[in-house]
This record gives sequence, structure tokens and C-alpha cells, in this order.
Amino acid sequence: MMKDGVMVDQAGMTLYTFDKDAGGKSMCNDECAKNWPPLMVKDGDMAEKGWTQIKRDDGSMQWAYNGKPVYTFIKDKKAGDMTGDGMKDVWHVIK
Repeated sequence: MMKDGVMVDQAGMTLYTFDKDAGGKSMCNDECAKNWPPLMVKDGDMAEKGWTQIKRDDGSMQWAYNGKPVYTFIKDKKAGDMTGDGMKDVWHVIK
């Protein structure tokens, strides 16, 4: 869902994409995924317009928006925080 022009999860936390992801595959695993938790698919979740489900290296399912895997950021503490936007020039909020 959108809030103030930025895509957020159900808790209102900002969602990000990672420039190094390619071909509908997440390149953010292990330590990366601890800092940038993937937006995981829960049993029974249905994809809506623009959303798809991708399989991660560990076999779990992650949401993707317009083909790009989607993440939150560990340093965002409350709804509306966007501290990860532009991080290392490869992390971006979804607008």
C-alpha cells in the first residue's frame, strides 16, 4: 500500500528495492538479509496488481513489486522512517 507517496508494508514500514537484484532473483542473503529483511509471503497471501512471489535461495517465498524483490530496513524503527533510502546508492524506497 502507499503512504505519502511511498510503498509501505501492513505495519506502515517503508519498503525498498535493491539495485543488485536481477531477473526476479534476490541477491540479498545471509548478513544482507539481516539488515534488509525480505518482505516474506505468508501462507494464504494472494498477489495483487504489480505484486509477484519469488523463491529465495533458502526456498522461502518473498514478495516482489514490478519484478523487483522487496525489503524493509532494520534501522527504520517506526512507520514512516526512510533511513535506508539511497543507502550505498543501491537501496531505494518504492515510490
